[in-house]
Amino acid sequence: MIVYSMSYKDRSIHRVSVGYGTLEVLGPEHEFSVIDEDLKPLPIVDKIIKQLSGRINNNFSFSDFALGKELQKHVLELKAVIPFKSPIDFEEAMYKAILKVSDILESNDAFLLGLGMHPTLSLDEAQIWNHRDRQIYRAFDMIFNLRQHGWLNIQSFQINISYRNEADAVQLYNLIVGILPYLPAISAASPIYESRFGEYVDNRLHFYSTNQVAIPSIVGDIIPEQISSFEEYRNLTIRRYSRDLTQIHAPSFLIDKEWINSRGAIIRFDRKAIEIRVLDEQECIKSDAALSCFVRALLRGLIRSDDIASNVSSIPHSVLVKDFNSIIKNGLNAETENGFPTARDVCRYLFGIAFENASEEEKKYLPLVNNRIENGSLSEIVSKNVRHRAQKVDFEEAIISVYSKLAENLRMNKVYSG
Repeated sequence: MIVYSMSYKDRSIHRVSVGYGTLEVLGPEHEFSVIDEDLKPLPIVDKIIKQLSGRINNNFSFSDFALGKELQKHVLELKAVIPFKSPIDFEEAMYKAILKVSDILESNDAFLLGLGMHPTLSLDEAQIWNHRDRQIYRAFDMIFNLRQHGWLNIQSFQINISYRNEADAVQLYNLIVGILPYLPAISAASPIYESRFGEYVDNRLHFYSTNQVAIPSIVGDIIPEQISSFEEYRNLTIRRYSRDLTQIHAPSFLIDKEWINSRGAIIRFDRKAIEIRVLDEQECIKSDAALSCFVRALLRGLIRSDDIASNVSSIPHSVLVKDFNSIIKNGLNAETENGFPTARDVCRYLFGIAFENASEEEKKYLPLVNNRIENGSLSEIVSKNVRHRAQKVDFEEAIISVYSKLAENLRMNKVYSG
């Protein structure tokens, strides 16, 4: 995605395409800040793309991945050109992409940093992409005001999950809706912004949910409504926000576009996939792959069990929304209203389903997810370590110390534990 969810996508690159079975492949999309050795964001993505292609484009394709721009000129996106059946292939290919891009950035004295938000960026530092698609961003700015963290300081990890046909897509979408509120309890990785702790465990999703208040139908409640058909999906989302945009005389290039939809999961008709958008970018590709394994194995288990799937699908939308809002605020310790005391209890239950239905390859990654459930999300671990470091040094220095380690973990593909 370009800013977080609602942005123009270059349609020449499809992570998931026709011909795959339901849950057969995963198409990852990763977002990273470009930084210097002091964590300062560097707005040089246009320069990097020009260095590679000879001119400023929206993206540059290598043999097995593409490097793309985002709305913020200090953030780049890495995405697979062909989706993955195997999580091992996923990890290997996208880690090679990290190494390739890191080598390119080194000539500019620059590095990559993951997680959900840049920890020290001030909004006046951020530069908006001013090349191709700038007319879209100007329109967004007039409607929403882009000078806010919900546009200029958000990094997500998105998973595109394949579906075979409409019936499978509707079933898969409704199951995703039922688990969506609880995923951020595990994936939260945005504890700090503007050199201070945020009030939320997942500050990215907090800003995500509040940056388009001028047209509430675009983002809805983040947690989508269940559907019975593609037609109902279009009525609840695309047609609804297109009417609202038309009423304020928005430009025609924003009307009737599926990519405008900013809910936490959307159907990508152009690639026959459902895109999950509530996950913060993690500290390394291995952790992203682990989250993907968890989600796919969990959905496989729900599809295999009518009883469990029925329980998940029957949770009222209002409960899902309340649980989501509680979880982005309080993380794994959040109280929930779905029959489990806390989000950690929900995640333990979901993990059990995932493990029972995981492939042998997926099971190799699931202990990482279990560790996050039991010992805290990346947000919670990073917060603890920054506080500990700040007992000895200035708070800004503590942030730089911890996040520099996180940048190193990305380059080394090493899970962060402190």
